[in-house]
Amino acid sequence: MNGASGSPGSEEKVRIRREVRERLRGVSGPAWKAAAEQVRGLVRRHPAWARARMIGGYVPLLDELDLSDLLRQALAEGRRVAVPSFDGATGSYGYREIRDWALDLRPGRYGIGEPGAECPAVPVTSLDFILVPGIAFDVLGGRLGRGKGFYDRLLIQAVGVTCGVGLDEQFVARVPVEAHDIPMNLIAVPGGLHEVRAMK
Repeated sequence: MNGASGSPGSEEKVRIRREVRERLRGVSGPAWKAAAEQVRGLVRRHPAWARARMIGGYVPLLDELDLSDLLRQALAEGRRVAVPSFDGATGSYGYREIRDWALDLRPGRYGIGEPGAECPAVPVTSLDFILVPGIAFDVLGGRLGRGKGFYDRLLIQAVGVTCGVGLDEQFVARVPVEAHDIPMNLIAVPGGLHEVRAMK
């Protein structure tokens, strides 16, 4: 996990992860689907999404919102979509462009779909709008991930709009923020879309 071992910030992050995951275990399958539909609608109506030509998305884990329909629609509209792919040589993630959601993804490092090496790499600086999952978010744009820092390292050079997405159960009073944590511009949960940081 990032941060100094045993530091107050790290301990607080462990506590929040545990509490949020416990809440998520109580969310039914239909509730997950309804939440995803609400968040898709909120994102779709935002002006920054409407302007975006190159979109950074993700392939969801079981405890992440499935926004793949939103990304498929973007592809159908002629927009470009890239999702993270693990690079074994560097031990980090980078974005690769996909043109067909069904054909370009194959099981990756954690068993979820990733673009193959034949899919072109996309610099994060080229992404206009980036959907970012997480464990918890707060009203100031703080994001708590899974503790490995993959997204923080991936987004450190992002210049497009970053949008954290999750359930209302993942929206907390405060996320402990350390120097390496990358804040979001927007947070979208079923209860609303929060503009928390100025757009670049």
